[in-house]
Amino acid sequence: MGASSKDVKNAFLHGELQEEVYMQPLPGLPHEPNQVCKLRRALYGLKQAPRAWFEKFSNAILQYDFTQSFCDSAMFFRSSEKGIMKDIGYLSYFLGIEVGMSPTGYFISQVKYASEILQCARLSDNKVTDTPLELNVKYSLTDGTLLSNPTLYRQLVGSLNYLTITRPDISHAVHIVSQFMSAPRSTHYAAVLKILRYIKGSLHQGLCFSSKSDLTLQAYSDSDWAGDITDKKSITGYCVFLGDSLISWRSKKQSVVSCSSAKAEYKALAYTTYELIWLRWLLRDMGVLISAPTPLYCDNKAAIQITHNDVFHERTKHIEIDCHFTRHHFKKGTITLPHVKSEFEVADLFTKTHAAARLRFLISRLKMCTPPP
Repeated sequence: MGASSKDVKNAFLHGELQEEVYMQPLPGLPHEPNQVCKLRRALYGLKQAPRAWFEKFSNAILQYDFTQSFCDSAMFFRSSEKGIMKDIGYLSYFLGIEVGMSPTGYFISQVKYASEILQCARLSDNKVTDTPLELNVKYSLTDGTLLSNPTLYRQLVGSLNYLTITRPDISHAVHIVSQFMSAPRSTHYAAVLKILRYIKGSLHQGLCFSSKSDLTLQAYSDSDWAGDITDKKSITGYCVFLGDSLISWRSKKQSVVSCSSAKAEYKALAYTTYELIWLRWLLRDMGVLISAPTPLYCDNKAAIQITHNDVFHERTKHIEIDCHFTRHHFKKGTITLPHVKSEFEVADLFTKTHAAARLRFLISRLKMCTPPP
């Protein structure tokens, strides 16, 4: 197995400067005008408005026979490797993500990035925890005292959000503390510190992707009914696997209040179905055609029955129309809805807190691991 990384030659050196950009040259960098000019051009992509820059990039790359994906406008593909691409060797590090390869597959992690977050938090002791949050803990907008300077809190939570790229085990906890960014309090900051101590005790955790995994999708959907004590909204959690490799997951508060657990679960099914349809389209653009129905596992029998039932009666008439998107694709044969026992509901990780033993079990089901020897 030998995947290599590619780079677009001189991608950032062709911007059209329309204004002066001032900068201090990096240590050891030649100060000749041509070098400064190149750096000014490189910075132009960051200075220009993102939409305008993307349109310019799109127009340019389409001239080289690339095709733009219909389901993800930021993805371009081309069957030939000749032309503007160059091989820069095996991928090992990209935007804070470390990539390891072995005969059995890939391993991605963010150990260096996580270590930098810990340094930013200035955790000087050796305390670690075995869960990101306390079991059954709930936070409100009025817990504790207001932080006099919320800057560090916001920096840490923002960094933790990026860390969830390879650490799905902290997704629910980070989702919780992200809700208090506007006016964080002492108890919210204590929750962030607990997440950091959990990361400190599991620093080298990451995601494994098997080289022998088949190219079939399966998903798990779950909801924690009225999980938010402030507004009584439920929390949706889902995760999607390609073969046995985790490729997508989410922990998110639902937009409206649900009157029953079945309705909350039904809404969660709709959100997961949206993701599955998009992933099927994305894989098709990559040359992977999935024609078989995708199993979408759910542990709530009532939600599954609502999907099967054509009759709009008293129990379902208040459910938003867009939630019936799941029913449409179930009848169309895009998805199936097998029932799964709650103990094997993997998406449970993204909707609530767990004891250490339960957390370890769910993490193992997500194919999280430490680096291979």
